[in-house]
Amino acid sequence: MTLTHFDEAGRAAMVDVAAKPETERRAVARARVVMEPATLALIAEGRAGKGDVLGVARLAGIMAAKRTSDLIPLCHPLMLTKVSVDLRIAEPDAVEIEAEVRVTGRTGVEMEALTAASVAALTVYDMVKAVDRGMRIEDLRLVLKEGGKSGRFEAPA
Repeated sequence: MTLTHFDEAGRAAMVDVAAKPETERRAVARARVVMEPATLALIAEGRAGKGDVLGVARLAGIMAAKRTSDLIPLCHPLMLTKVSVDLRIAEPDAVEIEAEVRVTGRTGVEMEALTAASVAALTVYDMVKAVDRGMRIEDLRLVLKEGGKSGRFEAPA
């Protein structure tokens, strides 16, 4: 297998995608924030002191997807056509996050989906860390990728 982000001399390099055709591409990533049940109750009941935890985390994830190329050095800036970040309460002790990103372009959006899910998880942590510093961000992973030369990837359940 050849790694695409290195040149002939082994130096880091941005992939030249100019010759690739534009195709519909989609990626979905997930993450979980595990916490004390009492912390989850604060979020679910809207009693967190900083406000609507899930709403703010949703917006943070969307904004992060749009800024991925500013954070990950070899990612191409993309004109994303869709970003959605869904967060749900998972009793008894977690917030589950799913981020979906779409583009019509020459390169995939896996990194944008992963960035959206991770920043949404970090935002949940930030908003309630005052009451639960022991939270864990777990299971950040790509679960679906469609489009492009390599086709479809779906992670095992």
